[in-house]
Amino acid sequence: MTVWIVNPFDNLPQEGTRAQRYWLMARAFAKAGWRVVYWTGDFSHATKKRRVFGGTRLDGADAAISLRMLPTLPYAKNICLGRLASHWKLARDFARAAREEASTAEKPSIVVASMPPLGLCGAAMKAARETGATFIADVQDAWPETFERVVPPFALAALGLYRKARGIYRGADAISAVARRYALLAEKYGTSAPREVFGHCIEMHSQPPFRDNGAGALRLAYIGNMSLSYDLATLVETVAATADVSLDVAGGGPDRERLEKLASGAGNIRFHGYLDETGLREMLSRCDAGVVPMFPESAVGVPGKLADYAAAGLAVIESLGGETRELVEAHGVGVHYTAGDATSLAAAIAKIRSLRPSSEAHLAFAATFDAAKVMPAFVQWAQERHRRRNSGGKAASP
Repeated sequence: MTVWIVNPFDNLPQEGTRAQRYWLMARAFAKAGWRVVYWTGDFSHATKKRRVFGGTRLDGADAAISLRMLPTLPYAKNICLGRLASHWKLARDFARAAREEASTAEKPSIVVASMPPLGLCGAAMKAARETGATFIADVQDAWPETFERVVPPFALAALGLYRKARGIYRGADAISAVARRYALLAEKYGTSAPREVFGHCIEMHSQPPFRDNGAGALRLAYIGNMSLSYDLATLVETVAATADVSLDVAGGGPDRERLEKLASGAGNIRFHGYLDETGLREMLSRCDAGVVPMFPESAVGVPGKLADYAAAGLAVIESLGGETRELVEAHGVGVHYTAGDATSLAAAIAKIRSLRPSSEAHLAFAATFDAAKVMPAFVQWAQERHRRRNSGGKAASP
């Protein structure tokens, strides 16, 4: 049987980065015996550059995955009209390419699409209907709610974004989500589809090392985007003014230049830009704690960077609260601070020095992000949803 996986945002391992959610999902389906078609764009959302690796023929463990890269309009920022135009064209081109794929190859039995983007997810749902496939919307972020901080809700409504989200939530055969808050959001939109949470995950290449945060200088890490959802200015200013603390930053975004100027003259803060998988693992191996400096208003449940921190055996300093705080504090591996409050952050940094989670606590924390457990469970759940759908809602024999 064939499964289609549709996502334009994740990095691809062919680019030298670690495998992210949807490639890990593709590998898990392939390991379970499925033919996998992975749909994405030829433009990297992370670097805002055209993908440069050659060809789409895969080998080794990924030989069962067929990569379909669609021409994608570039855009400069995460929030801009250019991105809306890019998503609109990508959805239109996917619809055309999906019909051609379905007419010349085996039709999909399951279609899994990331939500967001709304247009592409909606087009994937329509393709599932046309081919008779079971459609699963995998919710990674709250769209359009995440934009309400910068765009008035009436403008989002005028663009039809709430209507599109409602149509997907109510039209999906099943809904998976990376955090509990997204499954609850689907309920608010009136879905009647089965819902399940499968968190962010990462390949654990080895047992995460245990960190002792009390000896010597405290080394902090931040990886990811640099934009308005992140309390990075408070982090940079606080670290710059704190003795025996350093900060390594990997990633990019519209605020990077401003943050580098803010850190100018601070010898304990280093910006590395985008790192490949090897470089990122090396950077994290030198650190003691990872920072999640996010505003609760960002509408994020559990960010993907937590998986990277967990895999590296790092403690966590976070300001997001909600599910992230619950997860970190339940395992005793981190501390919370109030976003935008330098005094609160300084206190959290001081507290992290005295935090002494056991190696067992770190291993248990890391296990929640282990792709070897999360993705096979997702595949089993997706197969069951497909069987139930095709047996009129009754559980089918294995």
